Amino acid sequence: MLLTVDVGNTNVVFGLYEGAELRQTFRASTDRTRTADEYGVLLRQLISLRHLDRSDVKAAIMASVVPPLTDVMTDAIRHAFAIEPLVVGPGTKTGISILYDNPREVGADRIVNAVAGFERVQSGLIVVDFGTATTFDCISPRGEYLGGIIAPGLQVSLDGLLSRAAKLTRIELTEPPKVLGRNTTHALQSGLILGCASLVDGLIDKLVEELGFSCHVIATGGLAPLIVRHTRRVDEIDEHLTLDGLRILYARNGAVEGRGAPRRRVARG
Repeated sequence: MLLTVDVGNTNVVFGLYEGAELRQTFRASTDRTRTADEYGVLLRQLISLRHLDRSDVKAAIMASVVPPLTDVMTDAIRHAFAIEPLVVGPGTKTGISILYDNPREVGADRIVNAVAGFERVQSGLIVVDFGTATTFDCISPRGEYLGGIIAPGLQVSLDGLLSRAAKLTRIELTEPPKVLGRNTTHALQSGLILGCASLVDGLIDKLVEELGFSCHVIATGGLAPLIVRHTRRVDEIDEHLTLDGLRILYARNGAVEGRGAPRRRVARG
């Protein structure tokens, strides 16, 4: 099996693939204080929880947007499974041209999402990822990564508001009964969830107008189902798009399960 690891600012998401089939997923809170040994124990426990043996894991690939945890997670995988993970970075062959001013500034997860999305639709594409930040990534019909938009994520917006407004209290992030809130809880839910949905539709409209070509829109991230039902511009949801992109990149870099990570090569786009 191939272990895919998406290290985000809020959560670490793990996936286990057998061929092209996603067999299991796990999710843990991102904790910058955990050691490699602690993450290694966590991984073994998660594998055991699904009644699998750690010897079933023959290869691994990881994308990380948390630099302090990149080496920690690499060591954890190395110690837990005795394999060398491939870490998505400047030396990884993506199969797409990255037309960002400085390609090194683009988060690995955003490139992985672009790879997975374009592999599926083979046309103009916008990927909206509802994570710590809400990101929009644009891919041309020729498979070029053009850039995108970064907006505050839903939880970040709520936390920021609560830190500055003394009379507001924490609420559950769930959809309100109506747009018009008749109490503070429903008013906050409407502003956050329906406001985010309107932001998504509005920015997609502006992006498509500026790009000049039609775009298929894929949403991903844990909060996608909550938001997308209130949008009109999102075509589909794939909560595991990043994991699938990692699977594609592992194969694209000439890796074979059981042989460890391939040597790094100079990125050609």
